[in-house]
Amino acid sequence: MSTISSTSVFTPEDLLSLPDDRRYELVGGKLVEKPVSALSSLVASIVSRILWEFVERNRLGCVFDPDLTYQCFPADPNLVRRPDVSFIRKGRFEGNRLPEGHVRIAPDLVVEVISPNEKAYDVDEKVELYRAAAVRLIWIINPVARTVHVYGANLRGAVLRGEDALDGADVLPGFSCPLREIFAKVDAALAS
Repeated sequence: MSTISSTSVFTPEDLLSLPDDRRYELVGGKLVEKPVSALSSLVASIVSRILWEFVERNRLGCVFDPDLTYQCFPADPNLVRRPDVSFIRKGRFEGNRLPEGHVRIAPDLVVEVISPNEKAYDVDEKVELYRAAAVRLIWIINPVARTVHVYGANLRGAVLRGEDALDGADVLPGFSCPLREIFAKVDAALAS
């Protein structure tokens, strides 16, 4: 992650008024550009589509892309994060209406797809922040290694690979997707 050099301290409200040409998060009052690569973006899109189809078919709630920002961290109310994919189950939004601005409730599922220039420390820090915010299920996807680290109520960094399947546990009951299916779609998109 790169921090945009500035002597200014930004607020979550300032972040909302920035142009949409860059995807920033807000950490310690500083704008931090979220690292993205073509591969991580493709994998996030594929996972988002697979999740959306399941969630829509089962009428479970909403799947969001990285345009949505979260301001739901109890230890730092000014922290704003932007997961690659997130899910919030039906009935959690007040009045069943989508909020304006940053979402202030923790998502039920967060998916982060690691970019090549992302530091392990930054990924670990995000996992701990999401856990502290009571995110129930976290998938950290490494598209180069083709692995997924899963964090949930009873899992702390279980590693999936090869023939293993992503499981929705009690967050997305009945959801299962073999990793090979996700990465086959990546390969198919890149095949000539």
